[in-house]
Amino acid sequence: FMLTGKKFLDVMHLSQWALQIGGAVVLFLIAIRMIFPPPEGLLGANTSEHEPFIVPLSIPGMAGPSSMATVMLLAAQAPDHLGQMVGALLIVMIATGLILYFADVVQQRLGDRFTIAMERLMGMILVAVSVQMLLTGINAYWQSLSK
Repeated sequence: FMLTGKKFLDVMHLSQWALQIGGAVVLFLIAIRMIFPPPEGLLGANTSEHEPFIVPLSIPGMAGPSSMATVMLLAAQAPDHLGQMVGALLIVMIATGLILYFADVVQQRLGDRFTIAMERLMGMILVAVSVQMLLTGINAYWQSLSK
């Protein structure tokens, strides 16, 4: 999205606001499932093990509408520093991948009760983040109509 995000949105006839509002709705649904998990598990797997709470919170941050819009905005504002931004983004992606890779180890060390409690807390935080994303998207859309 840093390199071709704007063109992708143009080809699909999507606005940045639609991406943000749609992402907020999906994020809200994920958050609700974290707070009130179905019997088959958060991700639908019928297993007695719990999913690491780190992963559901990290996915929207890594690949959600806000991060997509942020890298698109950065690339548009400073096109002469694009190489540095791609390098920084690569470092962040590697670090995030390592953190996610070791999420099971973290979960095992913290224990099931703590993990379940943190999963519910992260779900509540995600609800707040998704509502803010929705409000920001709606506000930006209304402001664009008034121009």
